[in-house]
Amino acid sequence: MTGTITHDPPPTAGGRQGAPLIVTEDTELLDDLLRLCAAAGATPEVHHSVPLTSPSASSASSAFSASSALAETAASPAATASGRRTGWETAPLVLVGDDVARRVRGAVRRRGVVLVGRDQDDSGIWQRAVEIGADHVLMLPDGEQWLVDRIADVAEGVGRPALTVGVIGGRGGAGASTLACALAVTSAREGLRSLLVDADPMGGGLDVLLGGETADGLRWPAFAASRGRVGGGALEESLPELHSLRVLSWDRGDCVAVPAQAVRAVLAAARRRGGTVVVDLPRRIDDGVAEVLAQLDIGILVVPAELRAVAAAGRVAAAVGMVLRDLRVAVRGPYAGGLDDREVARLLDLPLVGEVPVESGLLRATESKRPPGTPSRGPLARFCREFWERALVETDGRGGSGS
Repeated sequence: MTGTITHDPPPTAGGRQGAPLIVTEDTELLDDLLRLCAAAGATPEVHHSVPLTSPSASSASSAFSASSALAETAASPAATASGRRTGWETAPLVLVGDDVARRVRGAVRRRGVVLVGRDQDDSGIWQRAVEIGADHVLMLPDGEQWLVDRIADVAEGVGRPALTVGVIGGRGGAGASTLACALAVTSAREGLRSLLVDADPMGGGLDVLLGGETADGLRWPAFAASRGRVGGGALEESLPELHSLRVLSWDRGDCVAVPAQAVRAVLAAARRRGGTVVVDLPRRIDDGVAEVLAQLDIGILVVPAELRAVAAAGRVAAAVGMVLRDLRVAVRGPYAGGLDDREVARLLDLPLVGEVPVESGLLRATESKRPPGTPSRGPLARFCREFWERALVETDGRGGSGS
């Protein structure tokens, strides 16, 4: 069980990133917390009371030397670099055992404090949490997974999640994959950490469109067995790097489906790295695509300015809109039947992103391994750059995701 008292994020400045602080005298509780820290890839600082200054290696190693082998490892000189460890005020996350709650009531109030207990029937723990200014109350063992995720966030130095944009065609051949690639290439060229995700196993592979089908790195089938949490840094390092961005695409094997829970875990890891994530979506909505839609900040529906395309796009929009709240339309010419971009947006009742420009020589550029969105001063690159400028300002203004 977990409970939230406030919603403020833990501080991230100061001290050594990824080193949570544990405050408890309960050796059994300490063993559990050290085990959870190990599972999350974090080495904690351990104290039996509020640390006022950075500990020396000797004082840290003597505090819990008898508690367990894990405790000895965590409190050893190697694990507690003298003068570089964080204290109560600067640790990114503080785990306070309920056994010492009353002893830390006089500590400086700060965010990122979790009060950890075991007695599910002890209603008094909520009062003690208020007294020490805790953000959360957590009961073991029920809250173990939540706590592992929170510690792992600290270990990865998680800040603001990536601005995540999905691109989907209103009909086949609408140009959604081209726009998705151009958005990702433009984001990377502007200096943002950028990831392009191919969520359409039948699309032929975005790595091919970027000229990197033989590039080293993992593809979707390698993540099919992923469960729980995927490390954001490990994910990024494992993927092919093409044109200064990371790409998660499909290989040329028989695997054309990844379980929904694996899709959820991988995309969540990608978002935790910050910057931007662009997802090329198929027009069919299955469980895996629904998981992607649930994590998008903005969806772009690419629609050719033709009546049949608008009719087909209406059905796609209805399905996508059941999961994604912010769906917009980008219109691609040439125009037919008296339509223009504003009329298409009106018919679909969606906000207009703009008209996707026709990039002269785009086919030749693809054949020469030059990705969509180049050259940097071309009309498609300009369209993408203006989109990112608006989207980043919008999401910053409403406290959402960003770079």
